[in-house]
Amino acid sequence: MVNLTRIYTKTGDDGTTALGDMSRTSKNDPRIEAYATVDEANSAIGVVLALGAIEDEESRKLLVRIQNDLFDVGADLCTPVVDEPKIEPLRVLESQVEYLESKIDFYNGTLEPLRSFVLPSGTAAASLFHVARTVTRRAERNTWHAIHQFGGGVNPLTAKYLNRLSDLLFVLARVANKDQGDELWVPGANR
Repeated sequence: MVNLTRIYTKTGDDGTTALGDMSRTSKNDPRIEAYATVDEANSAIGVVLALGAIEDEESRKLLVRIQNDLFDVGADLCTPVVDEPKIEPLRVLESQVEYLESKIDFYNGTLEPLRSFVLPSGTAAASLFHVARTVTRRAERNTWHAIHQFGGGVNPLTAKYLNRLSDLLFVLARVANKDQGDELWVPGANR
């Protein structure tokens, strides 16, 4: 467990921050951008929960589980992948990705097939899910940037997890619109 006794350390006042292995790097490092955006996605999911957009207990538990997993993603991203680490780091596992896939299949199975792209709107809950989805997509892009820059030094399962999470958030937005239906894109409707 993490023990936070001081909130500010002043060690980042020079524009650097510590990675999980305690090495220092620029606050502009793509890994920092990736896990900071994961934190933003986690906060967006927190807004979904805080505004009472989730009515059933099972979905609430799912989102809390995802929030916890997003901390795992952040911990993974901030700890460079190295051969023979002194302490075994927390890494995202394929089983976490598979769990999201099972939830996507479950919730998507309750929906009508799509006939066009969905406009990010509808109920308040659906709109909040769409915001969380788009932030998660940005976190995925930032993670791929870090993976491409640091090669084997960043776990690619973090990006895979974020990809599946954004898919799940899209499906949950559709579920939130289930009673009223999704607003669909009409190509060239206003020409």
